[in-house]
Amino acid sequence: MTTQSSHPIIPVSEYPQRWRRLQAAMAKFELDFLIAYADDRATFGPAHARWLANFPVHFEPVCILLPRNGDPVMLVGPESDQYALLVGQIADVRVMREFTHPDEDYPYSRIQSLNEIMSEMGHTPQSVKRVGLAGRGLIGNDLMAAWQAALPNLVWVDMENALCDIRACKSPAEIEVIRQAYKIAETGFQAATDTIKVGVTERQVAAEIDAAMRRAGSEGTGIDTIVASGPNTRPILARSTFRPIAANDLVLLTIAPRYEGYHAAIGRVVLVGNPDPEITRALEIAIQAQQACASALRPGIQGRQVEAIGRQIVENGNLGQYFLYSGVHSLGVIEFEAPIFGPSSPATLAQDMIISIDIPMFNAPWGGLRIENGYLITANGSEPLHNTPYWIRK
Repeated sequence: MTTQSSHPIIPVSEYPQRWRRLQAAMAKFELDFLIAYADDRATFGPAHARWLANFPVHFEPVCILLPRNGDPVMLVGPESDQYALLVGQIADVRVMREFTHPDEDYPYSRIQSLNEIMSEMGHTPQSVKRVGLAGRGLIGNDLMAAWQAALPNLVWVDMENALCDIRACKSPAEIEVIRQAYKIAETGFQAATDTIKVGVTERQVAAEIDAAMRRAGSEGTGIDTIVASGPNTRPILARSTFRPIAANDLVLLTIAPRYEGYHAAIGRVVLVGNPDPEITRALEIAIQAQQACASALRPGIQGRQVEAIGRQIVENGNLGQYFLYSGVHSLGVIEFEAPIFGPSSPATLAQDMIISIDIPMFNAPWGGLRIENGYLITANGSEPLHNTPYWIRK
């Protein structure tokens, strides 16, 4: 395992291996190029630039332009090129005209169109017949229209699912990095339980979680740290507020640090004093559902079969109407990664997938909760990636 200061990282040698795996898929689709788009927020969208180049996109969009043969080119805005050369794993970085701001001047940048860049790589517009797109759902109309006008005669092929399928099973290096992310998440969880008490605000608890995870090596979070109390627990999503935690409150925690581009996710509740008995009953059922789903994890089973076990337990407890979304999903360079194993998904679990089982109950009269754990799919079953207690009382 390649390490830096005793912290696991993805070795540089792994990125060319990813390019070759993707090029093998491109050959099956008869693609001349693949364009993998990444948005300008560090954790938004499919994070293709992080997976293909270890580039943490920020401020400007990025594209990875991969030919069927050879090495990729990274296409960036004019304020990202030197950063991409410094931290990314793609040596050829170009400033693409379509990523420039119309009201700004960049007198010292060499700015090229997508058409010009492809031509310099030895492909005229007439020779390019089929181009794959990953991240198409994030590409704005203006950008897509510019590309279509520059390359009017080619076929655009959606490659999002194919690329996500390639990413689904993790390498040994990825598994070790994700293990470290869960250690960081547990550090944040401990900070939360140490801080929660009557009179402390949600934002004070969130601040302690984030500070502890930063000290432990987190580079950020996959989603904003959720600390919600009392009525703020009811919706699926929450942002921490200045609400002080009250006596007999339910406090919902969702902690999802990002480490070396990869994520962990732990969801728990903390019972302050003696909350409504309906809350403790719901928590008992959620824990039972979580454990039953975990026992069913193994390679070769459809993920929806696992999810159905937990959903049925919640239904049997007359709480099924609060199980509001798919309860099993993958986890990697984004916190909620494909494949997602809801009731309508035929996707199958495979060895070396990282799976998050998330048992939700929201929009209930008493509030809401989430019990979320991470697992590695092994040859014969699964391995939990953390050991966070289910019952926490303050």
